[in-house]
Amino acid sequence: MNVLTWYIVKEIVKGSLIAVLLLLTLFNLFSFSDELKDLGQGNYGLKQILWFLTLTSPRVFYELVPSSALLGSLFVVGSMANNREIVAMRAAGLSIAWIIRSIMLAGLVLVSVAVAVGEFVAPTCEKAAQVLKTTALHDGVVMRSLYGMWLREGDSFINVRRLQDDGTLADIRIYDIDDQHHVSRITQAERAQFLGNKQWKLENVRYSEIGQPRILAGAQPEQAWTSGIDSDLLKVAVVNSDNLSLYDLFMYIDFLKQNSQKSQSYELAFWSRLINPFVTFVMLMVSAPFVIGIGRGTSTGARVMVGIVIGMTFNIFDRIAGHVGLVYDMNPMLMAMLPSAVVFCVASLAVWRVS
Repeated sequence: MNVLTWYIVKEIVKGSLIAVLLLLTLFNLFSFSDELKDLGQGNYGLKQILWFLTLTSPRVFYELVPSSALLGSLFVVGSMANNREIVAMRAAGLSIAWIIRSIMLAGLVLVSVAVAVGEFVAPTCEKAAQVLKTTALHDGVVMRSLYGMWLREGDSFINVRRLQDDGTLADIRIYDIDDQHHVSRITQAERAQFLGNKQWKLENVRYSEIGQPRILAGAQPEQAWTSGIDSDLLKVAVVNSDNLSLYDLFMYIDFLKQNSQKSQSYELAFWSRLINPFVTFVMLMVSAPFVIGIGRGTSTGARVMVGIVIGMTFNIFDRIAGHVGLVYDMNPMLMAMLPSAVVFCVASLAVWRVS
């Protein structure tokens, strides 16, 4: 790597990291304001809010890297263009392709950092953040696992495996504990429908009553169940794609398919996560036409505004494509790749016109 390449890579990486820190700070300020509405509920105090924001920051950092790369590149390489550094490089015989290659090398550094954070730090921290908040707001949550949530209610331990599209619980196990801390009854239900006023209806119930001399097993089509499970607790009963690494997400999709369950939303999350590093390179490619041969007198503020508009437009387009794919049951891989591929082709065409 020669001096000029190292200079461009270092400046873009530095500018992108400054941009991601500023965006992360701004995002956390808005999140802090939003979390204040829950302040004082249960054990959710200021300390818990600050810990929650700290634990969710790695995921936000991972999501902000593409937009930050765009802003950093527009700011840094745009300043080079305004200072005629790009002109001097081209006059020295360096081609536009060489400049773009140097920008992409900076993107490789950013992608490496983002993947490390997104795969090895963010899932664990995000899971801990959700458990921290839910535990503080509602007493009783014991553990969040890959295939559901465990919670305690009195002398009963409840495991909820799935939350169906209509809001009913599915694949529930209830373990009742006696005064001697022994399991006295195990209840397993296929579905649980909320009737209101803490009343649930269990369907396709199988139970085992464990006594000292013998175990009594039985089944019944329906059974009434009184429980104070809160709707906020049900939200964490569903496995969240933000809490899973790519490997765990792949394994969970396989688990859903083997059990004939819907997996489209998790497949979309999987392919979106897989495509996300490519999005960083797409954003860097988008910045190239705006700093190479176009508008050398454009102010820094104008370039940053262009970056914000482009980044917001891409995010909106990406989210719309994802939701359209889910609604119309389209191929998740195609819908995850489509926005990035379209923008990359447009950016490549713009670079070709400039060159």
